[in-house]
Amino acid sequence: MKQYLELVQDVLDHGERKEDRTGTGTLSIFGVQKKYDLREGFPLLTTKKVLFDAVVHELLWFLKGATNINDGLKEHTPIWNAWADERGELGPIYGYQWRKWERFAWDDDSQQYRKTHIDQIRGAIDLIKNQPDSRRIIVSAWNVADLDRMALPPCHAFFQFYVINGRLDCQLYQRSADIALGVPFNIASYSLLLMMVAQECGLVPGVFVHTIGDAHIYLNHVEGLRLQLTRTPKPLPQVHIAHKPVMDVQFSDIKLLNYQHDAFIKFPIAV
Repeated sequence: MKQYLELVQDVLDHGERKEDRTGTGTLSIFGVQKKYDLREGFPLLTTKKVLFDAVVHELLWFLKGATNINDGLKEHTPIWNAWADERGELGPIYGYQWRKWERFAWDDDSQQYRKTHIDQIRGAIDLIKNQPDSRRIIVSAWNVADLDRMALPPCHAFFQFYVINGRLDCQLYQRSADIALGVPFNIASYSLLLMMVAQECGLVPGVFVHTIGDAHIYLNHVEGLRLQLTRTPKPLPQVHIAHKPVMDVQFSDIKLLNYQHDAFIKFPIAV
């Protein structure tokens, strides 16, 4: 995971002071890209412990199209709790947009527009299987019409799949990236999604490309990241996924193997 550590060092060395929505303050750079080749191992950070179980629970929650933390998320990934309302609701965030993007289509029988939904994940998988050379295999969470209904506008805004020589790659555009807390989680989550989709489509999981807009380190995370930079990366772990369609995969179907890591570093969450 030297790519991640290089990103940390780059922002510490060249980041400029920038205020932010939370009032915490950041060091920030704009426009960076890192690539992680899954054929070299699963890109889970080893210079601190990353809670892989939480990554899995959140991704499966997204893939259900869920929007309420009480729907199997609250006890596993508490990071969302700060944004949920008293009912646990977050509004039409990632999973809803991935699986239930709203549109209004004309209905000839009733002679009026009716609300329907688009399953972007299923559509992407169908394109990979049937039109692998398509340059339109894109899933977007950035639905402008729904932003004011979301507890938090999408940080990881949209992603694109790319099929080449029996390999599946995925590029994510992330508008805003909390390098200490969010980025290790994001890398693992989208790499896992890439593996799941590749397996269903009979392809080799290839390169995860992480493109970031505002890459920032909160000022109260600097000390912990400097500690992390003193540590030596360990061999990457492996992930095994039961051979099932993406939508049928459950938590028990995903196994993390040979994960060696340094001690957990606690970073405060900026809300």
